[in-house]
Amino acid sequence: MHIKLVPALKGVITAVIMIAIALGVYYTDLPADSMIQYFIYAVYALGILWALITHRRSAAFTGKFGDLFNQGFRCFIVVMIMMVAFTFVFSKMHPEFAEESAKSYKEALLKEKVKDKTPTEIDEDVRRYKSRYNTVLIYGAIFGYLIIGAGVTAAASAALTRRRN
Repeated sequence: MHIKLVPALKGVITAVIMIAIALGVYYTDLPADSMIQYFIYAVYALGILWALITHRRSAAFTGKFGDLFNQGFRCFIVVMIMMVAFTFVFSKMHPEFAEESAKSYKEALLKEKVKDKTPTEIDEDVRRYKSRYNTVLIYGAIFGYLIIGAGVTAAASAALTRRRN
């Protein structure tokens, strides 16, 4: 049995690799702000390029930008959905991230010595910040992966459409 690697399946494969890298970073105690985080985005771009290049080489390729972009979109939208779901589940499994972030936020507010806020108002700001942590994280993942995916897909589609066989 031959499995056809359609762009959506390439997106699933790409997302699984990205999730494996993210989990590897977390469980090996590598710093989250290390250069390895950029490797996740490189894998994302490579997954999109994989979908575009294989379609360009296929008999179904029409030679048009929209044709290629459509294939890249099918790949990156699946990656985005899976990464957003992963971000949601992972952040729900680790409420300590929201706690740590809220603590840092409070420390930053206290360092700024906000003169127009009472300690009670600062505590309320921190409580609101913590309650919105997961929502902000999810929105960031949605827009981040959407923008990167669309950008890589558009640029690569334009380059591959102009390139001669």
